[in-house]
Amino acid sequence: MNENITPYQVDDATKKEQVATMFNNISGTYDFLNHFLSLGIDVLWRKKAIKELVSIHPRIMLDVATGTGDFAFEAIKKLQPEKIIGVDISSGMLEVAKKKINQRSLNEVFSVQLGDSEGLHFEDNTFDAITVAYGVRNFENLEKGLSDMFRVLKPNGKIVVLEFSKPKAFPVKQLYSFYFKQVTPFFGKLFSKDHRAYTYLPESVAAFPDGNEFTSLMEKVGFKGNKQKILTFGISSIYIGTK
Repeated sequence: MNENITPYQVDDATKKEQVATMFNNISGTYDFLNHFLSLGIDVLWRKKAIKELVSIHPRIMLDVATGTGDFAFEAIKKLQPEKIIGVDISSGMLEVAKKKINQRSLNEVFSVQLGDSEGLHFEDNTFDAITVAYGVRNFENLEKGLSDMFRVLKPNGKIVVLEFSKPKAFPVKQLYSFYFKQVTPFFGKLFSKDHRAYTYLPESVAAFPDGNEFTSLMEKVGFKGNKQKILTFGISSIYIGTK
């Protein structure tokens, strides 16, 4: 399971602590590298994922592993919720998110706080919808993280998870593998100054239980009607479940 894959592969810090450190290190260049390395397609993936929530008109939302807030901003634009709270374990990423919230004058709608997906400081049945973009594969304990999100979701509430997956078909599988293992770490090192962060990325994706394994885990913690929607030849996937 992916618990063993950690950013810095050191024994004196948990995966959670290492992930927080890594994102603190790369927070300044994260947005730029995201769009650059995905050739801008990450923007389209977020739009598609948020569309999954249009039918339920969520009023109160939680964005887990919110990072610099891009998924939440897309949700605000498309869904116009009353309130969206973003939680993340990286204070560096949240500082970037706060600047963006101020620039867009969205303080009334969008607030962020330091928080851990595996121990959310919210009451049971609080949120109409929960979103997570590229966060679940960094969880130290994936099942515990999913369980806690299930707990704070309202009955009939919906979760939408956007995450990298592993393409299966030739030649996408081979091209993707080359790009992820060679090109991504090269540019990551060049721009972010954290040489491990973008080597950890393909490792964490390779270790992540995607597809049926992930929907089975969603089912195990209580989510119903779980579906996977494959994006761009299987490079990314949207997972949807209901409480």
